Amino acid sequence: MRLARHLTPLLGLWLTACSTVGFDRPGGIAQAAYTDLIPYFAEFCALSQIKQKRGFGAEIRGEIGGHAVFYLHGACRAAEQGQTTLRLCDEPAAEPADGVGLSMNAHFRNAKWIATPGRDFFFHGNMAAGEPLTRAGYAAVQAEARRLGIYDGIAFHKEVFDDMPEGMARETWKYEVSVATDYAISLGRGRFCARVPVNRAQLAVMVGFLNEQNAPYREGREEFRWSLFQDNCIHLAHNALAAAGVWAEWPTGRPFLLAMFDFPVPRNEFVNLMRRTGDASLLDPAALHADPAARRALLQFGQLPLRPGALMESRPPQRPNEVYDTELKLIFYDDPTFGPYQGWFDEIQDDPRRHDLRGNLAWVAGRYREALVERRPLAWWLARRPARDDPAGFGETYRHLYALLEQGAAAVEARLAGLDAAGRR
Repeated sequence: MRLARHLTPLLGLWLTACSTVGFDRPGGIAQAAYTDLIPYFAEFCALSQIKQKRGFGAEIRGEIGGHAVFYLHGACRAAEQGQTTLRLCDEPAAEPADGVGLSMNAHFRNAKWIATPGRDFFFHGNMAAGEPLTRAGYAAVQAEARRLGIYDGIAFHKEVFDDMPEGMARETWKYEVSVATDYAISLGRGRFCARVPVNRAQLAVMVGFLNEQNAPYREGREEFRWSLFQDNCIHLAHNALAAAGVWAEWPTGRPFLLAMFDFPVPRNEFVNLMRRTGDASLLDPAALHADPAARRALLQFGQLPLRPGALMESRPPQRPNEVYDTELKLIFYDDPTFGPYQGWFDEIQDDPRRHDLRGNLAWVAGRYREALVERRPLAWWLARRPARDDPAGFGETYRHLYALLEQGAAAVEARLAGLDAAGRR
């Protein structure tokens, strides 16, 4: 029975692989309007498979589980250590950029992740939506990646070079096998992204966590080995967000048999993150107090679980496209008949409050005001469990929650007024 239960998700993977996925809805977020209001955010992106056309380049053909990358707006590469160390962008030791995109790749030997500066280049290779990707354009994107030094000092495992054409330089091959995986994502992949607003303190903690993850490989103490089940690209982003109190940590390096039945998958993780940052039930003081990560975010970072600006966006691969096929798959790890993920995904995609900035702000402000109207006195809670078991701790949660709800409602309403005054949507 136990084996059969664990085989159900594997069957789901096979059955849900039958059709391609559309990445055209709901589309992108108006970046300038968003960053005017929210200067710091993290963005987790579930990427489709990649299918390079036959007879050109490295002919990379990816699996239907896809890939995941992580973007931090307000974090930049460290000037002295480049693509393996981060700083906050407003610190003097940081390179100039609006943010940095991170990718964890099985190719790497002396790094767990590498950083690409600038959101436009990381996601789009500086190409506009609808701009045709030609072979000349593909070569120009690689040339820009080399100018940025994305792989300077990054050693790849020797097996990565097994299929390298005779006469090609190894440095050239690094960039060839990594386009649309580590940089210029939209050249060959579609994506669904979950954007999570954070404050400066949270971003600093995430930067510290990510730097620690790279340290043993950067310093030569260990050699990095990627593991689908025990330490993959989603673990990295998930645990960076956990460091900032978004949710609980997902342990890495667990025994193989345990890890293989509980490992993160890109599209599932996208749904999980959208649900987490849109969960109004955690505005209830008892529910929040019982959730260690939400309580830590409240007390340490002054953040509520339901936060304004937690939005999704989507982007198809570049079209027209001379280099990659653009009919692509990205599966859920889920039972195709009874599993919840497709339904959850459809609800998120169809709800304007989850991808329209103004609609989202109005919805969050409304939830904050409702929670304030429904507030019960602390004495009422202290007469009940779990408050009665931890009166001092619960009282602290209660006071911080309602103070932040008051501040948050006023702040979100001010943001709404600013949007209306600017005529932005």
